[in-house]
Amino acid sequence: MPATVSEMTSATAAEVAAVARLLAAAGLVEAFGHVSARIDGGGFAITSTAPLGRATAEATLACDEAGMPLGDGAGLPLETPLHAAIYAARADVGAICRTHSPAAVAAGVADETPPVAHGLGGLSGRVARFGDPQLVTGRERAAAAVAALGADDCLLIRGNGAVATGASLPEAAVRAWYLEERARVWRAGRLELSADALEERSSHYPAEADRAWSWLRWRFGGEER
Repeated sequence: MPATVSEMTSATAAEVAAVARLLAAAGLVEAFGHVSARIDGGGFAITSTAPLGRATAEATLACDEAGMPLGDGAGLPLETPLHAAIYAARADVGAICRTHSPAAVAAGVADETPPVAHGLGGLSGRVARFGDPQLVTGRERAAAAVAALGADDCLLIRGNGAVATGASLPEAAVRAWYLEERARVWRAGRLELSADALEERSSHYPAEADRAWSWLRWRFGGEER
């Protein structure tokens, strides 16, 4: 895999599967969740409904731009329309991590979006909310979720986990990790960084995002120290 967040703008099935295994090892998914990324020529690759902890390139599925499988579609996630709708609406999104991490799930049932309470929480990017607790299995609900996401980076879904987007798989994975930390820290302290403090702190985010991706790969991706 590329060494930095900025180096990868497209992905192979093997890279999608590797990030899926990383999310599972990091505790960001349970029995449910999926990872996808745009593929060359249009469309996207997405993990199957098999446990993400043992995701493989061979089990990763290819879909066209409308989210229709390029094959028999066995194991295609029910929420594939959500991925297709985000890619259709957001040319800047190259990868998506659909997670069910504990603090993010809890934040999804609250009445407010957790603000940035500590510096690294800002690595989650801009966070929006979607109030529909149902699975995003059809075009109408997917369109509503995309409208809720808008131009933001992550989406908290009421009682149903979260979506983290990125220009690349590393960026989406880093945002998913720090969305969970952002929600957990906010619940612990109920503090919020001021706008001025956050503006100054965010100047370090590009370098810190690359360092965070390196750490995630080492800690949860099975890389050598």
